[in-house]
Amino acid sequence: MKKRLLALLTALAMILGCASVMAETTTAVTGTATVQGFGGDITVTVTLDGDNIKDVTITGDGETEGIGKKIIDEWPNAFIEYNGIVDTYTGATFAGITREAVIAAMRQALENAGVNPDDFMREMETEEALDVVIDSDIVIIGAGGAGMTAALTASDAGKNVLVLESQPAVGGNSVKSTGGMNAAKTTYQDNNTFDEAAGIEKTLKAAEAYADNEAITALAATVKEQWEAWQANPEGYFDSTELFALDTLIGGKGLNDPELVSTLVNNSAAAIDYLDSIGIHLNNVAAFGGASVKRIHRPVNAEGKTVSVGAYTVPLLEAACQSRDNLALLTDVTATKLLTDENGAVCGVEAQGKAGNKITVNAKAVILATGGFGANLDMVVQYKPELAGFMTTNAAGIQGQGILMATEIGAATVDMEQIQIHPTVQADTASLITEGLRGDGAILVNANGERFIDEVGTRDVVSAAEIAQPDSFSWLVVDQKMVDASSVIQGYISRGLMLQGDTCEALAAELGIPADTFAATMDKWNSYVAEKNDPDFGRTSFAQPLDTAPFYAVKVTAGIHHTMGGLKIDTQTHVLNTEGQIIPGLFAAGEVTGGVHGGNRLGGNAVADFVVFGRIAGQTAADSIK
Repeated sequence: MKKRLLALLTALAMILGCASVMAETTTAVTGTATVQGFGGDITVTVTLDGDNIKDVTITGDGETEGIGKKIIDEWPNAFIEYNGIVDTYTGATFAGITREAVIAAMRQALENAGVNPDDFMREMETEEALDVVIDSDIVIIGAGGAGMTAALTASDAGKNVLVLESQPAVGGNSVKSTGGMNAAKTTYQDNNTFDEAAGIEKTLKAAEAYADNEAITALAATVKEQWEAWQANPEGYFDSTELFALDTLIGGKGLNDPELVSTLVNNSAAAIDYLDSIGIHLNNVAAFGGASVKRIHRPVNAEGKTVSVGAYTVPLLEAACQSRDNLALLTDVTATKLLTDENGAVCGVEAQGKAGNKITVNAKAVILATGGFGANLDMVVQYKPELAGFMTTNAAGIQGQGILMATEIGAATVDMEQIQIHPTVQADTASLITEGLRGDGAILVNANGERFIDEVGTRDVVSAAEIAQPDSFSWLVVDQKMVDASSVIQGYISRGLMLQGDTCEALAAELGIPADTFAATMDKWNSYVAEKNDPDFGRTSFAQPLDTAPFYAVKVTAGIHHTMGGLKIDTQTHVLNTEGQIIPGLFAAGEVTGGVHGGNRLGGNAVADFVVFGRIAGQTAADSIK
């Protein structure tokens, strides 16, 4: 089986044109150019021997691992092979800034070498479209966090696994995640000082509004007992899976499936341990919107600065997948139809290759990990018309294909109208600005220079308040101390997303807001941090004052971010039909599913979702194969 799978995959790779040519170095005519990329300068150097490109080097240390870095690593050989500029990443819009920068720099480098860059523009060769049939134990559709986690788990269970990804690169929405992963009762929490007592009291008070929700009422009673016992004998760091579940249910407006929430929270600490076991370390714990205590786990770089969880995690998941002999991952392959046998069991998938060829995969189990539908604006408006015209933070491949394929064979959906907007989306580029900035101490001010909301409230509440402000935007404000501690913020600055001022008044002038009002707002906020009390909006997270010049701000607004609705699953990730019965052979994990997040997803719960349920899907699918 394994040899046959690998042979077929090798043939398919040839059909898809996966070839490369090593560069032959020469010292003939050389041209160099530097342009601004996604995360800093990108420099291209090209060496020509007559009309032939002999060598290309591209550097761009600020580009994102697993996204822009793939272009920087792979395009030199492509430019040499085609003797010109060829765009092998057409369609990967999430890498668009890096792609455009490399092309611009390559053109300028050619011009600096004394040739006309227009003479070196190339088109990709069209490969012959041959149909292919592949046999595998398990096929996984989607190579985001859930898909790759499921693939690793099933692979480690001894099954042959094939992953199909519609985009040119892996990652989906997972790679765009900037915050971290929520988990309760972890080793890393034990190493943090407890300072969030007010948050727990606030949550218990909020629970009173859900007196008719049995799950919330029961959890609140348990948390109250736990909290009182801890106060009587404080030891370690206070958090519990029940408090995590209570936060998630209240954040989801009580619409969540309590059993799925229980599965999420009770497996969260083990998920952190699992990531550790494969070299993915989320060991920095901080506060995030909607959480009573510090619970979000984030990665840090060698300098101890926090980094984006998606850009850190996805390349490591991909590398782990590539290290498994019984696991293959194919990009630019779009699944189009689920195959079923005479008994209605799912037994494979039909897909289309980049060249338009038909790819049929026969499998004993299929796992859907295609993500939600946040990039399919027509589908968004179908379920929530009031979101017409909103920008989206979603990756290009998040089109709802998995939901549509599954419903075609009778799968049930839940909460499809529950679509989340995120309050901090950069107003000009739709770049997601991480919620972690607010958790670490940032504030939001409106066009009048005034705060208007508890910045670490749930995303729906903060977004609604922001939309109600003049022109429906706000400024997210940080100081130099926060910049020094975060490579994420430094990336925003290098991309030109943030404005800067040496004083509060100078920053206000850059933002076009009243200087006196803004300076007074900053002074008032810093006094609230010192007193750990926000009488204006009831914020309970006071990480640090904003008192270290210079000061920075980014213009943000609300954008479509996450679709909470999706396929109905049970706690073992079986997809259920409209009668509530298991569809044999079909499993799902991640944003393609519904029920976990209810009416609003807490920041940090998406990563927990894809790791916890990705692991369950991989194991359950493997166990289903006799």
